Amino acid sequence: MAQHSHPAVAASGRWIDTDGIRYPSGDTHAWTPGTNQTLCGVPLSRARLDRFPHVPWSDALYLAELGEHGVVPCRRCTAATRNDRPRWTRKNPRP
Repeated sequence: MAQHSHPAVAASGRWIDTDGIRYPSGDTHAWTPGTNQTLCGVPLSRARLDRFPHVPWSDALYLAELGEHGVVPCRRCTAATRNDRPRWTRKNPRP
């Protein structure tokens, strides 16, 4: 399964802008298209989250900063998408 480098958004609600494009609102999670769960492990179908494959996770964080549409990003998904620190690797494995 191919992993996308930029996750999309899954959210509990939506709003429609003046151009007729759907955007997320409510509780938002980072989601990799092609999978059935968010990066923090929440199943999309059981949590009844709408998928927004056209909205990148970075846009959801921007909408949350604006505070106009009630976007609340998941803390665990935000931590999973952070790229400012290197991933853990084993430097000296045991024999």
